[in-house]
Order: sequence, then C-alpha cells, then structure tokens
Amino acid sequence: MTQSHEHTTIEILLIEDNLGDIRLFQEAIKMSTFNLNLSIIQDGEQALDYINRKPPFTNATYPDLILLDINLPRKSGHEVLEILKTHPTNRRIPVIVLTSSQAPEDIQTAYDNHANCYIVKPVQLSDFFQVINTLEKFWLHQARLPTRGKHENQN
Repeated sequence: MTQSHEHTTIEILLIEDNLGDIRLFQEAIKMSTFNLNLSIIQDGEQALDYINRKPPFTNATYPDLILLDINLPRKSGHEVLEILKTHPTNRRIPVIVLTSSQAPEDIQTAYDNHANCYIVKPVQLSDFFQVINTLEKFWLHQARLPTRGKHENQN
C-alpha cells in the first residue's frame, strides 16, 4: 500500500466483544480523515475464520490493520495473535492489542506473540478518542503498512 491514502480504502479489523467499545470505535472512525472500512468480529474463533476467509467469511476483505482485544470468547486474543503471527502472510498484518488488561503477564505474552503495539484502553471517553486519534496519526500517517498481497488460506 502506498502512503497516498486519499483514494485507497484502509481495511481495519476490530476484534472486540464489548458493545460499548465497538460503538466508540465506530464513532471515532467517522471522524477520520482517511477512507476507512471497519469490520467487526466479536470472538476469537470467528476472527481467525475471517482472516483466513473460511465460511461464512469467504468474501471477507483482507485487513491492513488489526485492533485486537485480549479478553474474547471462544479463543483469547493471545491465542488469535499467536496463530495469526505464525502464518507467513498473516504475520505481516500489524496487530495493535487494545485491551483493558494492565497485567504484566498479558503485556509480555502479547509481545512474545509479536504484537506490534500494546495499549491499555482508557476509561475516560475523551482519552479513548485521543488514543484512537493517536493510533490513526501514527499507523496511517507516519507508518507504512505492508502491501496487500494475494491472500493464502491457512490449512
């Protein structure tokens, strides 16, 4: 992907089960200066099916960036991250762990599983929007995202 985002849709996959946080992300995305498409998955198993385009997600759009909560039903965010980062194509996707956990073992495990960033969700609404704004500024203005390649399904 080039850094000229004006005509490119950036695909963001939010893996989050908290409906309140999902709504906040949706509101924050509306304020973006980028053309963003936010896909939302609410459990770990479905997240892996989505990324690997398994039914019912065979037509899913391959994400440019993943926002991942640690505390998810069916498969934890740690499990999702570990599996994701062992796949040759999927491991290129930047994964930002955005969670309520401040536990040192969660932080260590996320980085051991090759998270690109670990952020504790702020409690205050204004702080939450500031975090999303900062993520956008860094990941979409400053950082260079990997080029979307042909997706390989994980067998």
